Amino acid sequence: MTTSVKSQPPLLERWRTALVTGDVSNFDPERTDAVTKWLIITRASVFSMTFTSGLIGALLAAEHGKIAWLPAILSVLGVVIAHASNNILNDYTDYRNGIDTENYPRTQYGIHPILGGLVTPNTLLVAALIFNLIDAAIMVYLAILRGPAIIAFAVSGLVLSLAYTGFLKRFALGELTALIVWGPLMIGGTAFAAAGEITPAIWLSSLPYGLIVASVLIGKHTDKITADEGVGVKSVPVLLGEKGALLLNKIMFITFYVLVIGLVTFRLTGPWVLLSFLAIPRLLETWKVYSEPKPATKPEDWPVWPLWYVGWAMFFNRRAGEFFILGLILNIIVPKIIALFA
Repeated sequence: MTTSVKSQPPLLERWRTALVTGDVSNFDPERTDAVTKWLIITRASVFSMTFTSGLIGALLAAEHGKIAWLPAILSVLGVVIAHASNNILNDYTDYRNGIDTENYPRTQYGIHPILGGLVTPNTLLVAALIFNLIDAAIMVYLAILRGPAIIAFAVSGLVLSLAYTGFLKRFALGELTALIVWGPLMIGGTAFAAAGEITPAIWLSSLPYGLIVASVLIGKHTDKITADEGVGVKSVPVLLGEKGALLLNKIMFITFYVLVIGLVTFRLTGPWVLLSFLAIPRLLETWKVYSEPKPATKPEDWPVWPLWYVGWAMFFNRRAGEFFILGLILNIIVPKIIALFA
């Protein structure tokens, strides 16, 4: 009797799949290259949110004053590495605490680094240590350049990251943590690293995108209500129930646009961020899904089953983030172009 072996797609296709969807069902990760394997282990498919937050911070710094691009790039790199560290520590902690099991959603929508046999628990800890040492080096350089406030940003992010993994997500504080980390800490911290200062306008401008990052986590925890109840995780969706959690996310989607309008109305940023409204078609698709029962079986080509609502929240998040970034870019370059011809 012979055992069938999955064919391996081309290298770039494996990387793209791991980065965009995290779905590796069409190839065998145990036989693939190390880069693809670590993209899976670190859950790189969700790094887009962190990269977006960092880039928003850099662009806000450029819009509101001078920007040094090397510190900006290092800051964005630092927050992405921190996200990778958080993901693997979360998997390690949940494995050791008995939350991640063969029947828990984490092992069903994607390969668990430990339970899937990709790495040992000790390897995850070593990887987290390496990531944190790299981040520490970036922090020291930026602190020498910008002052001790950089340390405050970095340490606050690390503390909240570890606290989330350890207990915050168990007591309905994980979603608020996501808003704070991906909003004021990442966006504000990158803006400060890039320009050496931060204004109230930048703090407030960090809130819209931070809010829809938190909505992604609410979507994920909504998908996991039953499983989380079984292991004692009291997330916001567990407390509100499915209908209440879906309504909360709808409110957050709308609040994103209310905040964008407010930023422009009070001239905290330029008008081009209103391009975020071009993501409305995706919002309407997501809204429709959030207004209907979850499918009983996995839809064709859906990569992260049994997760459902989180995928649609991410679907909206990515497009809204893209247009928000495009708007910030135009806020910077359009006045310069107009000035050339004035």
